[in-house]
Amino acid sequence: MRFDVLTLFPEMFSGMFTTSILGKAQEKGIVSLNAINFREFSGNKHHTVDDYPYGGGGGMVLKAEPIFNAVEHVVAAARAEAGEREPRAPRVVLMCPQGETYTQRKAEEFAKEDHIILVCGHYEGYDERIREHLVTDEISIGDYVLTGGEIAACAIVDSVTRLLPGALGNELSSVTDSYSTGLLEHPHYTRPAEFRGWKVPDVLISGHHVNVDAWRREQSLYRTWRRRPDLLERAELNDKERKLIERWKEEEKEKETK
Repeated sequence: MRFDVLTLFPEMFSGMFTTSILGKAQEKGIVSLNAINFREFSGNKHHTVDDYPYGGGGGMVLKAEPIFNAVEHVVAAARAEAGEREPRAPRVVLMCPQGETYTQRKAEEFAKEDHIILVCGHYEGYDERIREHLVTDEISIGDYVLTGGEIAACAIVDSVTRLLPGALGNELSSVTDSYSTGLLEHPHYTRPAEFRGWKVPDVLISGHHVNVDAWRREQSLYRTWRRRPDLLERAELNDKERKLIERWKEEEKEKETK
């Protein structure tokens, strides 16, 4: 997979892209990560990429021309690298607080692509023609506003790369992560079996894998019910699990009445 991040601050990605999982994934040739300063595509001698908004108002707006030019440049570069093979059109993703809230499902969708271009904004906003005629997706990583889109872009690159085959040392890690199953992940324990009087649940050291799997599923379900009940609306649950949740609800009501 190829990632091209269009940003005014490419130096922000130097550490992120060269260490840990992302660095190893690049070394293995699993992913190509590029941070490109779209100021280089401004089309004017002063390298200006923003201007005052029509109609007045506070703040500056990113111009359409530098973003369009930069996207067209990286698309052409990708086609040149592909040679005779005709590459699929890239996803052009705008980092924007107005966009669709980013989820693990979206990461899994992006992981099926060959080429993703991430556009990081600054200032007051984007020229609307960028949204209307260039991007394929608008993504927000939460209901808050950042100084720019770089942190959000890093989150997307990291979450998608770890889903690619060979990126993680243990291929099961991404499959069992929180949200990948639709539920939060179950609790984890490691040695020693007892620490300051707190013991690891007996089932985990029993060696009975069926019972371990059942315990982990129930714990995952319980943790999701307690912390993120909204996720249960979309989770695939069987009748036994639904009855279990109803039992927990009844027990909770009984505690409240005491």
